[in-house]
Amino acid sequence: MRVRADRSVCIGSGLCVLRLPEMFDQSDDDGIVLVLRSNPDPDQEEAVLTAIAACPSGALRVDR
Repeated sequence: MRVRADRSVCIGSGLCVLRLPEMFDQSDDDGIVLVLRSNPDPDQEEAVLTAIAACPSGALRVDR
Protein backbone atom coordinates (compact mmCIF):
# COMPACT_ATOMS: atom_id res chain seq x y z
CA MET A 1 0.00 0.00 0.00
CA ARG A 2 1.29 3.45 -0.95
CA VAL A 3 -0.46 6.65 0.09
CA ARG A 4 -0.36 9.65 -2.21
CA ALA A 5 -1.73 13.18 -2.01
CA ASP A 6 -2.65 15.54 -4.81
CA ARG A 7 -1.67 18.83 -3.20
CA SER A 8 -3.31 20.80 -6.02
CA VAL A 9 -6.71 19.37 -5.01
CA CYS A 10 -6.33 19.59 -1.21
CA ILE A 11 -8.44 22.26 0.49
CA GLY A 12 -6.61 22.05 3.84
CA SER A 13 -9.52 20.79 5.94
CA GLY A 14 -7.16 18.76 8.12
CA LEU A 15 -9.48 15.80 8.62
CA CYS A 16 -6.70 13.41 7.62
CA VAL A 17 -4.40 14.92 10.25
CA LEU A 18 -7.09 14.66 12.93
CA ARG A 19 -7.71 11.01 12.10
CA LEU A 20 -4.14 9.87 11.55
CA PRO A 21 -1.49 12.38 12.70
CA GLU A 22 1.31 9.85 12.40
CA MET A 23 0.63 9.62 8.65
CA PHE A 24 -0.46 13.13 7.68
CA ASP A 25 0.40 16.72 8.52
CA GLN A 26 -0.33 20.14 7.07
CA SER A 27 2.15 22.60 5.63
CA ASP A 28 2.84 25.59 7.88
CA ASP A 29 2.84 27.79 4.77
CA ASP A 30 -0.53 26.99 3.23
CA GLY A 31 -2.23 24.25 5.30
CA ILE A 32 -2.09 21.77 2.44
CA VAL A 33 -1.65 18.08 3.24
CA LEU A 34 1.76 16.49 3.70
CA VAL A 35 2.13 12.72 3.64
CA LEU A 36 4.57 11.85 6.41
CA ARG A 37 4.72 8.13 5.68
CA SER A 38 3.73 6.98 2.21
CA ASN A 39 4.09 3.28 3.12
CA PRO A 40 2.05 2.62 6.26
CA ASP A 41 2.37 -0.50 8.34
CA PRO A 42 -0.05 -3.28 7.35
CA ASP A 43 -1.85 -3.01 10.68
CA GLN A 44 -2.72 0.62 9.87
CA GLU A 45 -4.53 -0.21 6.63
CA GLU A 46 -8.06 0.24 8.00
CA ALA A 47 -7.21 3.56 9.69
CA VAL A 48 -5.50 4.83 6.52
CA LEU A 49 -8.47 3.92 4.35
CA THR A 50 -10.83 5.62 6.82
CA ALA A 51 -8.74 8.81 6.76
CA ILE A 52 -8.63 8.78 2.97
CA ALA A 53 -12.39 8.27 2.74
CA ALA A 54 -12.93 11.26 5.06
CA CYS A 55 -11.04 13.65 2.77
CA PRO A 56 -13.66 16.11 1.49
CA SER A 57 -11.65 17.12 -1.58
CA GLY A 58 -10.59 13.66 -2.68
CA ALA A 59 -6.94 14.68 -2.56
CA LEU A 60 -5.79 11.42 -0.99
CA ARG A 61 -5.52 8.05 -2.64
CA VAL A 62 -3.92 4.70 -2.07
CA ASP A 63 -2.10 2.54 -4.61
CA ARG A 64 -1.82 -1.14 -3.89
